[in-house]
Amino acid sequence: MKIEEQVTAVATAFEEFKKVNDAKLKEIEKKGYASADLEEKLTKINAEIDKQEIEMKKMQTAMNRQASAAGGKSEDEKSEAELKYSKAFKGYVRKGGNESEIKAMSADSDADGGLLVTPEMSSEVVKLVYESSDMRSYASQQTISSSSLQILEDLGEVGSGWVGEVQPRPETTTAQFKMLEIPVHELYAQPKATQQLLDDASINIESWLAGKVSEKFIRDENTAFVSGNGVLKPKGFLSYTSGTSFGEIEQIVTGDAATILPDSLINIVYGLKSDYRKNANFFMKRATIKTLRAFKDSQNRYLWAPGLDGNAAGSILGYNIAEFNDMPIIAGSALPVAFGDMKQAYQIVDRIGIRVLRDPFTSKPHILFYTTKRVGGAIKNFEALKLLKVST
Repeated sequence: MKIEEQVTAVATAFEEFKKVNDAKLKEIEKKGYASADLEEKLTKINAEIDKQEIEMKKMQTAMNRQASAAGGKSEDEKSEAELKYSKAFKGYVRKGGNESEIKAMSADSDADGGLLVTPEMSSEVVKLVYESSDMRSYASQQTISSSSLQILEDLGEVGSGWVGEVQPRPETTTAQFKMLEIPVHELYAQPKATQQLLDDASINIESWLAGKVSEKFIRDENTAFVSGNGVLKPKGFLSYTSGTSFGEIEQIVTGDAATILPDSLINIVYGLKSDYRKNANFFMKRATIKTLRAFKDSQNRYLWAPGLDGNAAGSILGYNIAEFNDMPIIAGSALPVAFGDMKQAYQIVDRIGIRVLRDPFTSKPHILFYTTKRVGGAIKNFEALKLLKVST
């Protein structure tokens, strides 16, 4: 099925959802409850919309991979140094490598030591992480060569005032600055393989290891960027205290102790400054999206719309939804929805270098590959993001 057909399928399913949901609301208004038949129909339609959206997301990812695949080098295109490096890495992974192989690998090693994966594999890990990691698709990213990134924050503006022609000009207030430091933390993965598997020349070791490492890094990074406490890991945007001062993120209440009310979605949109609304998105998990599909405004119009432009998660009030499954479910005191310009709000920091160490001793007959990278993350602009709290 082509992506255009997939989009049409989502739109058709949502039209059916609206009809059945309207019938359910009328039945509740008339009888005080909805029939089991209508509830079952809604459940099936919701499942069908989810299925079509997941397929559409898979198709989009596949197209992105095809587009980026052209950037890889064939064996004929590699330089002599790259070929030597790649050969040394494969020998190291399979057998541990001899002294000359270790030398070849260490030649491009990061300043803090260790053995870097081949440049080709390192690029593959990064590519897979970028394609599959939701947070990296929206936040700002910067690669550094030190242990932290320092950002100078402008906390305000200079004072000014109106005066007459001959009136005195008193001194006005001066803007304040604050230094924000985002440290990097170590993230690791430790996939394993048998020696027999590694001895098999048909195995593409670099692709296999890149896939295993990226899967682990994606899961751990996304969780930390959303809810990490900042101790030995990035600080997630849900971990900041509520407020409107520097270092705080405003939490807008839903108006109900157990669920989200439609008006609260409107409140969070207009609680964000217009400059940030231009590139703003909603962030929530799929279970929350399913709940919000049934929401209507005061004029009986549905707030959710399918992603007819290819956006897999659809939109609410005209703003695209990013599916973040590390967000919490709708429950009392939870923060199930975020809204804002994540690129201006959140900064991801990557330390140069991915390292891999071969361990043939700890888990015989398996060979462990201890792979590490260093990454940090924190809010850099506290005005650019708002959170929705389930509360009165």
